[in-house]
Amino acid sequence: MSGAPEQAIWWHVYPLGFVGAEQEGRACSGVAHRFGRLAAWLDYAADLGVSGLLLGPIFASATHGYDTIDHFQIDRRLGDEADFEAFISAAQQRGLRVILDGVFNHVGRDCPIFQRAVAGGPGSREASWFRLTWPPDGAADREPDYATFEGHRQLVALNHDEPAVAEYVTGVMNYWLERGADGWRLDAAYAVPRPFWRRVLPQVRARHPDAYIFGEVIHGDYAGIVRDAGMSAVTQYELWKAIWSALNDRNLFELAWALNRHAAMLEAFVPQTFVGNHDVTRIASQLRDERHLAHALVVLMTCGGTPSIYAGDEQAFRGIKEHRAGGDDAVRPAFPATPAHLAPFGWPVYRLHQDVIGLRRSNPWLHRAKTRITALRNTDMLFEAFHEESRLWVALSVSDAPVTHAIDARLDKLAGNLAVDRKGAMTEITVPAHGWGILA
Repeated sequence: MSGAPEQAIWWHVYPLGFVGAEQEGRACSGVAHRFGRLAAWLDYAADLGVSGLLLGPIFASATHGYDTIDHFQIDRRLGDEADFEAFISAAQQRGLRVILDGVFNHVGRDCPIFQRAVAGGPGSREASWFRLTWPPDGAADREPDYATFEGHRQLVALNHDEPAVAEYVTGVMNYWLERGADGWRLDAAYAVPRPFWRRVLPQVRARHPDAYIFGEVIHGDYAGIVRDAGMSAVTQYELWKAIWSALNDRNLFELAWALNRHAAMLEAFVPQTFVGNHDVTRIASQLRDERHLAHALVVLMTCGGTPSIYAGDEQAFRGIKEHRAGGDDAVRPAFPATPAHLAPFGWPVYRLHQDVIGLRRSNPWLHRAKTRITALRNTDMLFEAFHEESRLWVALSVSDAPVTHAIDARLDKLAGNLAVDRKGAMTEITVPAHGWGILA
């Protein structure tokens, strides 16, 4: 993986929600120095075992952060540049890296660049930054129509054929990398033409060769996008969907199919993997049986990829994504002032995360591990995770009865609730109902 250690695991935070910021930027009359609320959780993140934080939008915006007004200014609901630099310093002191969220497909309607383009007319210097359709002659008092992001009128699509836009995005990315960021998540990367990234990313990598840069891609030719755009990786939504869907439907053939697809992707690049993020229903709410929360985590942490844990999932936070105005609020809640204020019932899940993350970090080869399915039925599966000479075995069951497997190797249990019985060169395992285990 370009520029990040093999054991990289990210704690994904949506800052505006995390700190309890106002819903609208204009509701915050001055600079609210709230980065300290994020800094108060850095020890918690380090203890969890992650190697860095993946931050959602932190730049000046009108509402939720994805309607950027100024990419060179910290959102005043979070603080200012000095607060950001202090946060970066605090993270670095704990050995934590920080990735930023770059919204470069579109800007908010209130962005001054867009406002100047509209006010200046078709001949203005910045009119070419957007895909504008001007009204007929004699209708100068009417605003031009403009391309949007997926029909949202508050999100004005940039014209990625305009060289000045590429220059601007390159400047933004380099600016914040020079101030301590370690990489970028490229929001809505699937909506941006691949040649645009090919113009921008080499210039960024020339100055910051260690930056980890991945794109948000929901579906499509993942490997082709990585190749053509020059990114480090893209988000692995196929695997995300298969994990919870297979567990809910008790159809592990779906998961096996997705793991085989995933293994093929690993021939070309290492995907960014997850079971939760700021845009989807939380995994604890998505799963119909809470006993399977461990199963989802185990798959995430034993297959190849660069995994992220969405903040709160490690405490089994609940939250359902709804497709309506405000429908993201439940999955982007405010966090307590400090971890000490968390409810007690989430800590067993946190400790489970610590154990499985620790196992992955002690086996950094899992970053590129492929999977080989060795036993498969609707409600139970056994697979081998391997890379070069390294390997371990993972057993999962969503069956209502115990399941037994015989493995042609002498193995020890590393984690889980299965029973192990070694018989000469063979190992027999018994997985309890709805149980799991990792062996090596």
